[in-house]
Amino acid sequence: MGMFKKKVKISNIYDNSKYFEADFWVDTGALYSFVPEDFLEKIDFEIIENRSMVFADGRIGRCPFGIVNFEIEGFENKIACPIVAGTKGSMFLLGATALENFGVEVDTVSKTLHPILAIIAGFH
Repeated sequence: MGMFKKKVKISNIYDNSKYFEADFWVDTGALYSFVPEDFLEKIDFEIIENRSMVFADGRIGRCPFGIVNFEIEGFENKIACPIVAGTKGSMFLLGATALENFGVEVDTVSKTLHPILAIIAGFH
């Protein structure tokens, strides 16, 4: 898959004045978005739990997990999304859960995100 970057603003779920912006790799293979812990510490990130994760290299570990506000470049919404804190110096990854929360699909050829219609189970 051809990965590409999008600018994302991350803010504290309770205080939007605590935020940072970074270029995130769009990674549909990652369930959750991933940010180095030192960036999350700067916005007073609240850890909900330490969650077991399988890393891309096959290792299993526990990582701090919580909720922050996301704003993805090119989209107007600010949406609360789950996030995992990685070690200092780790990558910024925009994972599948955040992409689904924003209702977008990834076009790896044009390296863009496109809005999609959500599928809702049941009948109207």
